Amino acid sequence: MDLKHRRASGRREEKMGCCSARCMLILLCCVQLITALERQVFDFLGYQWAPIMINFFHIIMVILGLFGVIEYRTRYVVMYLLWTMLWVGWNVFVSCLYLDLGGLSKDSDMLTLGVSSHRSWWRDNGPGCERQGLPSSGWQNHQNPELSIVLSCWLEYQYIEILHCIIQLLVSLLSFVYACYIVSTSSAEEESFNFIGEFHHPSKPSQLFF
Repeated sequence: MDLKHRRASGRREEKMGCCSARCMLILLCCVQLITALERQVFDFLGYQWAPIMINFFHIIMVILGLFGVIEYRTRYVVMYLLWTMLWVGWNVFVSCLYLDLGGLSKDSDMLTLGVSSHRSWWRDNGPGCERQGLPSSGWQNHQNPELSIVLSCWLEYQYIEILHCIIQLLVSLLSFVYACYIVSTSSAEEESFNFIGEFHHPSKPSQLFF
């Protein structure tokens, strides 16, 4: 009786731990959706076409992962895990790009795919940025970014973009850990269920064929 009671209590603790992990992963997925939508808005304003497409796929995969966690679909959680690794690599790449590491340059056209000459929206609209229009005759549109320069900002735009990447990396790493735990516990429960099913319903003996 003691052994059965210990096994039952152990299973209850595993279920409680799995439920808490699921709740935590649901919360992290919601945070990812909010931060990804915020990032998508500013990438649209800066015409950053490569991040726009990556953010779109990221939002879809997070929604699928959230559905898998809520509906206990392990396959969707595994897909979310695989995408999280790609998402981490993308954010590391963007951080290296804005830090000019590994031969990358923040002044290149990688993020705009060469379609436009725009840069990050935070470059001209960051916190505390002071702009000055350039003197030009015949041009009345002083809102053109080509006719104005940014004198100074409280925080440079590349550090704002890197801060976005750091937030995504932290949330993604935490969600990756919880998703791995959920997948492992789900696979363990399926194996134990199959074992119990085979134990209660053993295969028929070969004497039935005679």
